[in-house]
Amino acid sequence: MTARIHQRRGAAAAAPLPARPEADKHQPDEHRPDGNRPGEREDRDGIRPRVSGDDATDPGAAPPPSRPRRRIGLARPLGVGVVTLWLSVIVLLPLAALTVASFGEGVSGFWAAVTAPTALASLWVTVLVSAIVAVVNAVLGTLVAWVLVRDEFPGKRVVNALIDLPFALPTIVASIVLLSLYGPNSPIGVELNATRWGLVVALLFVTLPFVVRSVQPVLIEADREVEEAAASLGASNWTTFRRIVLPTLAPAILGGTGLAFARAIGEYGSVVLIGGNIPRETQVASQYIQQQIEIDRPLNAAAVSVALLAIAFLTLLVLRVLSSRTQRREERDA
Repeated sequence: MTARIHQRRGAAAAAPLPARPEADKHQPDEHRPDGNRPGEREDRDGIRPRVSGDDATDPGAAPPPSRPRRRIGLARPLGVGVVTLWLSVIVLLPLAALTVASFGEGVSGFWAAVTAPTALASLWVTVLVSAIVAVVNAVLGTLVAWVLVRDEFPGKRVVNALIDLPFALPTIVASIVLLSLYGPNSPIGVELNATRWGLVVALLFVTLPFVVRSVQPVLIEADREVEEAAASLGASNWTTFRRIVLPTLAPAILGGTGLAFARAIGEYGSVVLIGGNIPRETQVASQYIQQQIEIDRPLNAAAVSVALLAIAFLTLLVLRVLSSRTQRREERDA
C-alpha cells in the first residue's frame, strides 16, 4: 500500500506542468519579486523599464519628445531691412524725386505741362500703339506658347531660345535692324519708316517674350486629362479651348499682356530710328521727354514722365485685380 502511494507521487512529480493560457502571458509573474515580465528589467535608477523584442517597436508607444528648433532672432528683421533699403534706393527714392520735380511749379504748372498739345499728342500715340501691341501679343503670344508646349517640330529648341532674344539684345540694335529691313531702302519692298505701323512692329519685337513666358509654364502644368475627357464627350476643339483651357490661361495671359503694355509705353531705343519722331504723328512720349530735356524744359519732361508712370501703374493694378478675380472664380468653381 505504501509502495503504491510513493509510486503515484513520483508519477505526479514527473508529469509536465500545464502551459499557461495565452491571455495570462502578459500578466505579472507572481513568482518574481519585482512583478516584471520575462525579458523586462528596470533601469539602474528604477524609473523606466527597458523592453526587448517586439515590444520595443510598439506602434502605440508615444514618440520621443522632439527638440525645439532654434530660431535666429535677427534673420527676419535683417532680411526685411535689407529688402526695404534696396527697394527704397532703387525704386522709391528716384520716383519720389521725379514726382517732386514735376510739381516744381505747383499743380497748375504740372497740369499745364501735361495738357500741352504736343504732350497730349505724344501720350495719345504712345497709349494707342501700346494698346495695339498688347492685344496682338495676347493673341499671338498665346499661340506661340501653345505651339512650343503642345507640338513637336524640328528646330523647336532653337525657336524656344529665340523667344528670349529681345531680352538680351540692346533695343537700339533692334531699331537699326528694323530700319534696314523696313526703311527707305527695304530689301523686301516694305517701307514702314516714320509710320505708326513701324512703331507697332518695333514694339512687338521688344515685347514678344512677356506673354509667351507667362503662358508657357501654365500650359506645361495644365491637366490634359480634362481636355481628353471633354473630347471624348463630343466637344469640339474650339469648345474645349474656350471652356476648359482659356479659363486656366486667363490669369497668365492678362499678366503677360499687362507687362507688355507697360514695357511698350516706356520704350525708347527700338523706336528712336524707325519711328521718325514726327510730332503729333509718330512721336512717342519717351521721345517727347528727351526733346524737352534737350531744350532745357525739365519740368515738362518730369510731368510727362509722371503721367506715363501713372498710366503704367493703373494698368498693372487693374490687370492684377482682374487676374485675382479670375483665379478665385476658378477655385470656387473647382
